[in-house]
Amino acid sequence: MTEATQARPRLFSGERQYENFARMGDFYPTAPLKPSSAPRPWPRGEALELPEHFDFEGAQRSTAALLEATDTSALLVLQDGALRHESYFLNGSETTRWISWSVAKSFTSALVGIALERGLIRSIEDPISAYVPAMAGSAYDGVAIRDVLQMSSGARWVEDYTDPESDVNRLGAVMAGLATLDDFVCGIEREAPPATVCRYNSGETQALGMLLRAATGRSVADYMQTELCEPLGFQ
Repeated sequence: MTEATQARPRLFSGERQYENFARMGDFYPTAPLKPSSAPRPWPRGEALELPEHFDFEGAQRSTAALLEATDTSALLVLQDGALRHESYFLNGSETTRWISWSVAKSFTSALVGIALERGLIRSIEDPISAYVPAMAGSAYDGVAIRDVLQMSSGARWVEDYTDPESDVNRLGAVMAGLATLDDFVCGIEREAPPATVCRYNSGETQALGMLLRAATGRSVADYMQTELCEPLGFQ
């Protein structure tokens, strides 16, 4: 096990993950986002109670047992845009801050689309390295933005959360400050020609973050604040 592996929080150890995921600011640098000046809370519909049991694979299962076995900390039920059920367990609450994990990928790709519409990115057929010169010589050198958005850049990547030396776990060490995200992304090597292999790759989102920063001249958090949080009425 490398020094970097030993130094970082073991977020994917499988033990009491919900405690770590609710206090990521204790482990990593963060950039706070403010609520919208015109918040738009979810409308509430008629209250809906969860069923005691549900059918799965021909057997009746306990809803409470499922929630306990999966360490579920929060459960919301939305129907037709209205909030009909809201429950919290373990250390969850209405005000608990949770890391979004790969939900952030959707926000990042939306921001790329907004920057494209604003003319800050000319085309998603442009090579991402044309906006981020530091990517020259890396897996992203000459790769179209479209391929990075589709996780088909051809970059070598292992998204194995059980392997402490996998790329995604090394990314955790970088987030903890053992290196810079820019250097990490620019050190990723190519494994296949672009647009030939689709592979789930959290490093691609970091590359898109570098693109946004270069194209907009702003941090991803700042750009998201004005382009998504404010107009969408984030609470």
